[in-house]
Amino acid sequence: MSYLFEMHYHTPQTSYCGHIPPAEALPKYKEAGYAGVVVTDHFYKEWFDDRGEIPWEEKIDRWLAGYRAAEEAARTLEDFTVILGMELRFTDNINDHLVYGIDEALLKENPEPYLMTPAEFRRFADAHGLFFAQAHPFRSVCTPRDPAVLHGVEIYNGNGRHNSHNHKAQAFAEENGLIALSGSDFHEWEDLCMGGTYLRERPDDSKSLARLLFAGGVEGFARGE
Repeated sequence: MSYLFEMHYHTPQTSYCGHIPPAEALPKYKEAGYAGVVVTDHFYKEWFDDRGEIPWEEKIDRWLAGYRAAEEAARTLEDFTVILGMELRFTDNINDHLVYGIDEALLKENPEPYLMTPAEFRRFADAHGLFFAQAHPFRSVCTPRDPAVLHGVEIYNGNGRHNSHNHKAQAFAEENGLIALSGSDFHEWEDLCMGGTYLRERPDDSKSLARLLFAGGVEGFARGE
């Protein structure tokens, strides 16, 4: 048996580009056969600067609003799991990266990780058991990272408002031995259930998800094509 997870999901509570409340979207995912979603709200310097002069811990509490809304929505659904992730952007360009294995304490104890270089973050990820993957590396506004700094790559991105050149991302993963992921990049109704990753086991939190990915727990992909 495998478990289908949405690996790339945004909320309106945290991501400026998110438009659908989790209380409306998660029942639809459940109906479509998904075992859960990973909330990967955007995490970048400008978002945190917009919060003003407040302590970093309070900024993280505000950033977690979308994840907490999804957790609350999932309480009404049987056997549906909400996991914390992030879509991290550094300051060198507008490439995005999916990170799994985080928790609230790690975020609060390590301010402004977006100020690291990708190589520095890879070392940080290895030290803390985080899984670090590049999202949609072949969109027109993105460039693929040095694969040496990555654990994985999103080989299928289901957001229809962008051409992510998924075939190029799949070739990039295969050529460089990177762990492959699929996600809908959910922001609006048209993105619903347009991607996903089948996992060998059902993870119950972000740390167990990262461990499962490292252990070869990906069993297949959902593609909305």
